[in-house]
Amino acid sequence: MPKRIVPLSDLQVKNSKPKSTAYKLTDGGGLYLLVTPSGGKLWRLDYSYGGKRKTLSFGSYPEISLSKARDERKDARSLLANDIDPSAAVKAQKAQEQIQSEIEADTFEKVAKEWLEKNSPQWSDSHIKTITSRLERDVYPAFGSRAVTTITRSDVKCLMEKVAARGTIETADRIKLYCRQILRYALNNNKIETNPVDDMKDILPKRMAGHHAALTDPKDVAPLLRAIDGFEGSYVVKCALKLAPMFFVRPGELRAAEWSAINFEDAEWRYYISKTDTHHIVPLSKQAVDILKELQLLTGNGKYVFPCHRSPLRCMSENALIAALRRMGYTKDEMTPHGFRATARTMLDEILHQRVDFIEHQMAHAVKDPNGRAYNRTAHLAERKKMMQLWADYLDRLKAVAKVIPINQNAA
Repeated sequence: MPKRIVPLSDLQVKNSKPKSTAYKLTDGGGLYLLVTPSGGKLWRLDYSYGGKRKTLSFGSYPEISLSKARDERKDARSLLANDIDPSAAVKAQKAQEQIQSEIEADTFEKVAKEWLEKNSPQWSDSHIKTITSRLERDVYPAFGSRAVTTITRSDVKCLMEKVAARGTIETADRIKLYCRQILRYALNNNKIETNPVDDMKDILPKRMAGHHAALTDPKDVAPLLRAIDGFEGSYVVKCALKLAPMFFVRPGELRAAEWSAINFEDAEWRYYISKTDTHHIVPLSKQAVDILKELQLLTGNGKYVFPCHRSPLRCMSENALIAALRRMGYTKDEMTPHGFRATARTMLDEILHQRVDFIEHQMAHAVKDPNGRAYNRTAHLAERKKMMQLWADYLDRLKAVAKVIPINQNAA
């Protein structure tokens, strides 16, 4: 007749002392306390599964009490009754807990910083600074400390609406773009299963297109060009004014131009456009190279081509070009810095008869080929270089004559 096992008492477990060799205090049902020579008290459960004898560890006393150890035994016996190996179940649970712990450790801010680090080599310092500033000011306080797996479409929508309420709809749109790209990075690196903002559209009201006053008639543009040549204000501002019609880029892009992006050998200015999330190339005409090389003698030791007169660590202010135009007598209803884009767009098409897709691409607008694919930044670069030189030559001729004589494209 098998020996009857008397269940352990809390006092027995507490008062058990180490001996020269390990020994067991049995509680029944396969559960026992293993007392080691060093004084350790370890809960163990012996059981059979698949014809093999196995042992499962429940932890040590007093972290695991007698009552808790018996509960663990009960759970293990329940698994065995359902033909599940308790040891395998424990391993699977620990693996799942580890995965969950790693997932929870991936906060949105942590993933965002990984995304920034990965992409920073291909971005300019100014672009990295802009993104970082917007994330730190608006995104991280909203949900940066939360697990990236918990971020929802509603979270991003609420943040966009909050930013837009400050009157900065464009910033709200940029924040949506950053969140989408960060979450796409998380998706591609198996940190989340779906990107909740991948198809997020029409969250904010459409912005009304602003009217940027511009001169588009050659007889009006010629006096403006001559006025720029005669500008008596800051030399840096004057150079920016002279290059504005040649480059016809957005005023903010011109002001933020960096010397590191100017390549005199290839006669190109390459930079990153934050508005369209793309790179852009501005071919430099001979006239533009001459202006830039003269300006380099003054500002070439700094970061910006057009530094702020108060601090060379910042680029020229957005009001500098506006104030210069007003000083020359042009009102806001006649000409704006942004208006140089409309001037070039109209005259390149209607007077110099350049291909519209060349013009649009040079303006950094979205341009697609006949198959609907977006051109890359080097598309038609050779033709665009010719167009930009033709445009600079035309501007020279325009300001040199009292009576405007349109160039014959075929003779140019």
